[in-house]
Amino acid sequence: MDELSSGAILLAVIKRFLPVWIALIVTFAVSIRYKRRLGLYGRLFDSTIGMIGFALVMFWVFTALFSDLIVTRDVLSQISGMKNKVPGTPVPDGSGWYLFGGDHLGRDVFSRMVAGSRVVIEIAPLATLFAFMVGITLGLPAGYYGGKLDAGLSFLANLILAFPVILLFYLLVTPEIVETGLPQYIAIVLFLFPIIFLMVLVNSRYYVMPAFRTKVLTLIAVIGGYLYLSLVGEVGTRVAVLPNALDLIHVPGNILIVFVSVVFVNSPTVFRIVRGLTLDIKTRDYVSAAQTRGERPWYIMLWEILPNARGPLIVDFCLRIGYTTILLGTLGFFGLGLSPESPDWGSTINAGRKLLTIAPHPAIVPALALMSLVLGLNLLADGLREESLKD
Repeated sequence: MDELSSGAILLAVIKRFLPVWIALIVTFAVSIRYKRRLGLYGRLFDSTIGMIGFALVMFWVFTALFSDLIVTRDVLSQISGMKNKVPGTPVPDGSGWYLFGGDHLGRDVFSRMVAGSRVVIEIAPLATLFAFMVGITLGLPAGYYGGKLDAGLSFLANLILAFPVILLFYLLVTPEIVETGLPQYIAIVLFLFPIIFLMVLVNSRYYVMPAFRTKVLTLIAVIGGYLYLSLVGEVGTRVAVLPNALDLIHVPGNILIVFVSVVFVNSPTVFRIVRGLTLDIKTRDYVSAAQTRGERPWYIMLWEILPNARGPLIVDFCLRIGYTTILLGTLGFFGLGLSPESPDWGSTINAGRKLLTIAPHPAIVPALALMSLVLGLNLLADGLREESLKD
């Protein structure tokens, strides 16, 4: 087998991403067809910047979803003869090519780049969503009620924000801190907020329908409670709540620590944004009208104030996923939290930088992937901001 030329490599890569291209075409076709019915999301397709950003983001989302179909070989398999080989080098056994070359251990750079997207897509959006749950649940009452509640919560937020982010991450993921169980104890507190948020949301909306409200709240408590106990507890750790037979959600300890760290760091910033928006919106006439009707405070916060703050929050959500992606890359680069053999982009960049002068591709490929995803999120946020201002 001969070494592939640049054109042949490009053609082979395009073929490997065929499931992604099909998914993108279907997504854009359906979205553009029904964009007038899809609100802010539909109007995104009137913005060129927004569409480009959306395409970049969805490319990596679909890459993560179809990663098992795209990779050419196992991300941990090593072939000694392929160490630091250039892109397009054929495998000695004739089973194919290393499309983007081999790394310092003889692993396929292309497959590790594709698998690395799954690590980012699994952690960054969900961690950002949890951070928003915490920030919204605390930021709304802080801005609405003010007084000592606002002062106390703002002090705690500022206290966390006073720590440099990298230092805070380092403290949370170091083995000595992990052994104390501190990250899991933080998870016990933070992971309660999605359940609290949903229960308060339902209670405030269906307060005048007690029978229906009770059924929905019970459902949330049972399902959410089980997921909560299964998520925060792990057999063999300091926090083991459910027996192994009932614990169906097994999150690797290092992933849970990174997840908790990201949520913990992002929550105070979201809190401050929500608090500021609430302070502004609560002075509007429609809020005064709701108060005059005798609406309960949580109904006003969740169904009058929060929907009218959705534009800035959606934009910040996209930007914050980008920040989280960079933080994950930084953690991996410094070898914090994620396992050394993980194909995440930060760890791969760190491993490749040591031989950057003689074999730049193992570091450049994941760096470009990381850059393109963050760029897509920033462009998507710009497009959403542009369209939300038209409301």
